[in-house]
Amino acid sequence: MAILNSINQMLNEMTKWRKDLHKNPEIGLKEKETSQYIQTKLKTWQIEYKSGYANTGLVAWIKGNKGNSKKSIGLRADMDALPMPEHNNFEHKSSNEGMMHACGHDGHTTMLLGAAKYLKENPNFDGTVFFIFQPGEEGWGGGKMMMDDGLFKDFEIDEVYALHNWPELPLGEFGVTDGPMMAAVDEFDIIVEGKGGHAALPNLAVDPIVIASQIVLSMQTIVSRFIDPVDKALVSITKIHGGTAYNVIDDKVSLNGTVRTFKNETRVDIEKKIKEIASGIALANNAKAHIQYYNKYPPTINHKEKSIFASDVAKDLVGKDKVFTNINPSMGGEDFSYMLNEKPGSYLYIGQKDENHYAGLHTSKYDFNDNLLPIGVNFWVELVNKYFSK
Repeated sequence: MAILNSINQMLNEMTKWRKDLHKNPEIGLKEKETSQYIQTKLKTWQIEYKSGYANTGLVAWIKGNKGNSKKSIGLRADMDALPMPEHNNFEHKSSNEGMMHACGHDGHTTMLLGAAKYLKENPNFDGTVFFIFQPGEEGWGGGKMMMDDGLFKDFEIDEVYALHNWPELPLGEFGVTDGPMMAAVDEFDIIVEGKGGHAALPNLAVDPIVIASQIVLSMQTIVSRFIDPVDKALVSITKIHGGTAYNVIDDKVSLNGTVRTFKNETRVDIEKKIKEIASGIALANNAKAHIQYYNKYPPTINHKEKSIFASDVAKDLVGKDKVFTNINPSMGGEDFSYMLNEKPGSYLYIGQKDENHYAGLHTSKYDFNDNLLPIGVNFWVELVNKYFSK
């Protein structure tokens, strides 16, 4: 692996940044100290930037010294944490109760900072690199909010790229595909309204718990019996709330869940089927079903040419045998999808698994692998240099 020596020499410095960020996690759109931390670094390195996108997001830029080309590239890192407790015991564990960097956004931010520092010191390219520090990826739609706040109007960015650490891949390996990488994310709320009563006299009530149970079981047939078997889709009921006492049949039960799809027609069909099943079963039992369905993130679809280019950069860096160009898409969601709907580009996984880093994303024992930092920075630097030399 041909990591530039000057980037390797940044490892200890970058590890400190990453641990600083990990120790101070902040929830989406409220990453004030994280944003300030980034801005302080950029000011120290005399890198221009503009803040105020999606509350705490910012965009920095570096113009190369090899000409006056208007060609440009955008590199994006997410920077928000998750609302969950951390169960690690190391010194840099979260100091903010109920918040944790359990998805590696502290590492993503650090790698982008490292790339900015290196390229500021070595601007040997003809064009402009934009560094997009995005808040609110974890369900807040921060990427779309940055666009709504003028990201692509204020800056002429030709192509966009993003990296996400992937605990299932060994350290330094890459995964990408020239199509769907992550699923569309939808959510739904169903309130089953029956008729309450004494549990000893169920014949005088309309039991919403029994009706809700029928809805849950019937919804398991949507993917298995109504969706093409070669299509990828997922329907999960993740919350059920109802009842107050052992001897009371309550009036209402709430069901909540998520839907993951890749094709727009499948997305539409599943929404329709959820509404039909919930309404139909409720009606058949003399109850009502109130349904709210929310379209969240669109699917993350990579552009073919840009994904081939990015994977070739990775192959030159780590070797062909460590770059998987037909990796299975994930049913997870990602709001980089909004940027890829607007600009050509690619979203790649970069492996971080070793004997000390095997916990999955969104788990309370997760920690970013700092040995990945120079690999990620080197990838960004090589991507930039080869992009402008094309």
